[in-house]
Amino acid sequence: MNPSLYSNILGEGQPLLILHGFLGMSDNWKTLGMQYADQGLQVHLIDQRNHGRSFHSKDFDYDILAEDIRHYIRQHNLENAIILGHSMGGKTAMQFAFTYPDLMHKMIVADIAPKYYPPHHQYIIDGLNQLDFDKIKSRTEADAELSKYIHDLGIRQFLLKNLYWVEKGKLGYRFNLNVLGEKMGEIGDDIIPSDIYEGPTLFLKGDKSEYIVPADSDSIRNHFPSARIETIDNAGHWLHAENPVQFFNKTMDFINLQ
Repeated sequence: MNPSLYSNILGEGQPLLILHGFLGMSDNWKTLGMQYADQGLQVHLIDQRNHGRSFHSKDFDYDILAEDIRHYIRQHNLENAIILGHSMGGKTAMQFAFTYPDLMHKMIVADIAPKYYPPHHQYIIDGLNQLDFDKIKSRTEADAELSKYIHDLGIRQFLLKNLYWVEKGKLGYRFNLNVLGEKMGEIGDDIIPSDIYEGPTLFLKGDKSEYIVPADSDSIRNHFPSARIETIDNAGHWLHAENPVQFFNKTMDFINLQ
């Protein structure tokens, strides 16, 4: 029996499952989630395994993450689910689409392509591993220490949202840093060349991001023959946070298409 994924469920209506990226969590999507709920959707903000408030496990690859979503959908008796995944969550959504197409109505993939990505988060993992929570007693101290390794304030703020009080006076991470550090190769995994999902699919890319480049269009359409590829202006990889208005409007236009 699979353990259950943690989720925050907002609103009523057709289910929209939102899957965060690597080292993210469901809370990253709460503001947009409330907006989707206001449009008559039942929004499921999900923590994938080894992230947020979900369970920790040594098993971690896209087949397993997709199986977690299948279990979640059956557990909650969901039908005609729309799945929106960002980065790693987008790869989970793709694998789910290939494996369980009958359980999904539409798919939205945010700033990730169906291709291999070399590991490129090592400096983040190294920096996070340097924080000694026997000595660090506040978020301010954690940020000051992390800034020695990660200079981008936005990335540090994103990562430090995962801090919580394990017990009184003792901070820790919600994500499973040891396993995620070991499994970074899995995060960039390629898609099996023969995998195809015929259903409605929207790929969104940030105009300043290099995660989806023009050369990826053929691969996207080979795997997803019905795919639309659109650009979010003035946005990098965190396109939903950098231009939330355009992101929301483009995703809702797609969701509302008959």
